[in-house]
Amino acid sequence: MSLQRPIDPDPYSLLPEVPAFTLTSKDVAADEQLDLAHVHSGMGAGGGNRSPQLSWEGFPAGTQSFVVTCFDPDAPIPGGFWHWTLVDVPAAVTELATDAGSATGSGVPAGAFQVPNDLGERAYAGAAPPPGDRPHRYLFAVLALDVPTLGLNDQVTPAVVNFTALGHVLGRAVLSTTYAH
Repeated sequence: MSLQRPIDPDPYSLLPEVPAFTLTSKDVAADEQLDLAHVHSGMGAGGGNRSPQLSWEGFPAGTQSFVVTCFDPDAPIPGGFWHWTLVDVPAAVTELATDAGSATGSGVPAGAFQVPNDLGERAYAGAAPPPGDRPHRYLFAVLALDVPTLGLNDQVTPAVVNFTALGHVLGRAVLSTTYAH
């Protein structure tokens, strides 16, 4: 079975257009391969499974909270793979430290929470594309929202978070990275 497939479009380009703002990282660079520190520790990937440092600026006035995600649109399954979803990040928070997405939750800002990723863990799950597959894109995104909370709990899926957020998005910042092994 060949895993070589056509490259899917950027999933954010299919959503309603909103103003962009800036998302940067001291740990990862746009369009470059993730360091092993941000690769999954299991599934044969052998990484450190640490979420990268992220910071953002230039988001729209009126922003009351943020959602932070990591998504792999190139996973060889329908609908891609959600690696991380952090909900209800207060508007005063504009940076997450390296490993903020740990399963302990110690790096999660007060008032925010993680929902289960596609592995069922409330944590960041590092990159782990199938061996021999083409490089996958890992899209780190920050959504600026017009509400202080989405009114959800930590039992919902990333899809529910993103669907609920859709009508509240004032702006979006995306940092696209890659990984293959």
